[in-house]
Amino acid sequence: MSVKAKAPRRSFGAVAAGVLAGLALTFAGQASAETVLKMHSQIVESRPEAKRLNEFAAKVAEKSGGDLKIQVYHAGSLGLKDSDLLRILQAGAVDMAMLYGEYYTRDAPGLAAVYVQGAIRKPEQHLKLLPTIRQIYEEAYQAWGIRTVGGVVSPVFDVGIHCKDPVDSLEQLRSKKLRVWAAHLVDTFNRLDVAAQVIPQNEMYLALQTGVVDCAYYLSTVASTVSLQEVTSYESYLHPWAAVPWMFGISQKAWSSLTPEQQAILKEAGEEVWTETAAAAVDPEREAKARAEREKLGIKMLPPFSQADVDAFVAASKSAWLALAQKAGPSGVAIYERMQAEIAKAGE
Repeated sequence: MSVKAKAPRRSFGAVAAGVLAGLALTFAGQASAETVLKMHSQIVESRPEAKRLNEFAAKVAEKSGGDLKIQVYHAGSLGLKDSDLLRILQAGAVDMAMLYGEYYTRDAPGLAAVYVQGAIRKPEQHLKLLPTIRQIYEEAYQAWGIRTVGGVVSPVFDVGIHCKDPVDSLEQLRSKKLRVWAAHLVDTFNRLDVAAQVIPQNEMYLALQTGVVDCAYYLSTVASTVSLQEVTSYESYLHPWAAVPWMFGISQKAWSSLTPEQQAILKEAGEEVWTETAAAAVDPEREAKARAEREKLGIKMLPPFSQADVDAFVAASKSAWLALAQKAGPSGVAIYERMQAEIAKAGE
């Protein structure tokens, strides 16, 4: 019988019990022909990360000869709230999930301080920081009884300022209203005397079209997928994207129910996806091709922001990052200091 999980209304215990009733994995003993793990994913199947998740599931099925399978539920179709995922996995109410640390600041506030925009100046720095970032997430999830078995390293895209009028300096940007995607960015730009506000991606086009904002801080590489060329005409590169990785998490309950061989298969498949996506994360040819395609769509490419402006942005970001970490408490400050040490090693 299939029972659709609903968002929490009373206590979490009641929610977990309901989800368990509908989603708990049934193991038919060692004689079972196959084991199926249900996996939650909040992202739509058309996104590259979702395609990598499907590859992970296919690898698991192939390596196990069909004895172990992962049934992926894309776009949140299991009805689970992302903010509750740590609790849901801890309770064993779902077997697996795609984990994105910035969603869990209520239960693990320190995770908001792991990585921010402005943390890196060059794409190659990201690869040097990845082992530490991964370790921080793994430690945090382990504290909730969640094991990680690899994951998806997001591409390091260009981040630019997209405007209706020519803007390629902080001085010019100070006379504009800017769209950003996170509170940390609002704080960062406010420290630079730039008026910024968080506007969701699905509202960004209309906000630019109607003049709510004049410019958008956005991932330039994929700007055409949201039709920014229809509401902006100019673009200037600012910095590389500090991309938070997605981790494949499995509840301790589901993990303990697997055989050692099945556990090894999960780890091997997840590690392969991690390695493959890490190898493809930094790709200058991809960025150059995407830039040329945007020019064909009518976007005028301006000179990048000056080194002095980038220095100012990085300094403001670092200050806002520390404030964010302090707000998260001792765990946030510890993570911030740990990341600063690694950034220094990676060559700020």
